[in-house]
Amino acid sequence: MKPLQDLRILALEQYGAGPFGSVQLADLGAEVIKLEDPHTAGDVGRYVPPYQEGDDSLFFETFNRNKRSLSLDVTNRAGREVFEDLVRVSDAVWSNLRGDVPERLRITYRDLSSINPRIVCCSLSAFGMTGPRKGEPGYDYVLQGIAGWMSLTGEPGGPPAKSGLSLVDYIGGLVAALALVSGVHAARRDGRGMDCDVSLFDAAISMLTYPAVWHLNGGFTPERLARSAHPSVVPFGNFPTADGWIVLACAKEKFFVRLADAIGRPELSSDPRFGDFGGRHKNRESLVAIIDEALAARTTAEWLRILGEAGVPCGPVNTVEQALADPQTEARGLIVSTEHPRFGRVRQPNSAVRVGDEPVAYRRAPLRGEDESYVLRDVLGYGDEQIDALRASGALGPA
Repeated sequence: MKPLQDLRILALEQYGAGPFGSVQLADLGAEVIKLEDPHTAGDVGRYVPPYQEGDDSLFFETFNRNKRSLSLDVTNRAGREVFEDLVRVSDAVWSNLRGDVPERLRITYRDLSSINPRIVCCSLSAFGMTGPRKGEPGYDYVLQGIAGWMSLTGEPGGPPAKSGLSLVDYIGGLVAALALVSGVHAARRDGRGMDCDVSLFDAAISMLTYPAVWHLNGGFTPERLARSAHPSVVPFGNFPTADGWIVLACAKEKFFVRLADAIGRPELSSDPRFGDFGGRHKNRESLVAIIDEALAARTTAEWLRILGEAGVPCGPVNTVEQALADPQTEARGLIVSTEHPRFGRVRQPNSAVRVGDEPVAYRRAPLRGEDESYVLRDVLGYGDEQIDALRASGALGPA
């Protein structure tokens, strides 16, 4: 069995953060049933351009493989009954909605515990279910601004910048997935479920890590450094070569000694200005100028070979195309493929979560409402008359 094969999750999710978290669980074997609102044509991620056709998009494929889909209006009386029947046979309710919506939709533990005392209700929202911002909508870019990330990103003197990827969304999704698995573990041990109140804001603030600790305890004011340099470790950042850029990361004394030897300047490691972390930090500009001059003499490929042989942590500044073509990407099985009726063969990055050595089977993202028969008949045991009545009521979409 797959690690989470005995886990069933009802997902009221949309767009990126929630689906990114639940796709990790689906890849690990959890049965994730997306309950898509028929009045909004399902998950909005289905309609994200540029690679979009009908009710499907490559954006949606990215975050929803290995899941199932049921069109269900949980605000409809009959739809609510279906939802509650599913709660009875599920382990968790997963949502990424505005912080005040779970209470309004009655999908919190307080609302569902009488139906299933072991149910775990995991809410991933922008700001959480408490606090003055709980009713505010929010997206990754907004949170990167509010949480201070943009003030740290970019070149000195330039405008504030976001990270190149929606990292708050993805980190929030991973945190929520960890919370859900932990909650289910506790529920199975103790016989009682709970709420898991996770927010993008919490995730983003927690990721401030040591700059926040330095500020809170030492009054440190983070500032942008040129070429993505590290705030305390030198050399650590981007460096130009004769034809491009490389990243150097001398996070240990031994790596700086190796770097000095590799660039033909062994005396640097014994120079009193650069002999330890503190000295290199204090004399950052002088040291960076010396390294720049040395690296300008050779190409990126040459330096990667020389520094690699010397055991200096380094790497190229790849394009996305180059990163996906890296031999390590292939060796680690980081590109998987599925077959889609509209898009044909869809290749996409694999989950980074590794548990055991059993190969994972991948199924394309579901078409909207594709798993109606499976969920209603196989999971819930409904017959034709019951399903026809649901259709007539509008619970599965406009009658």
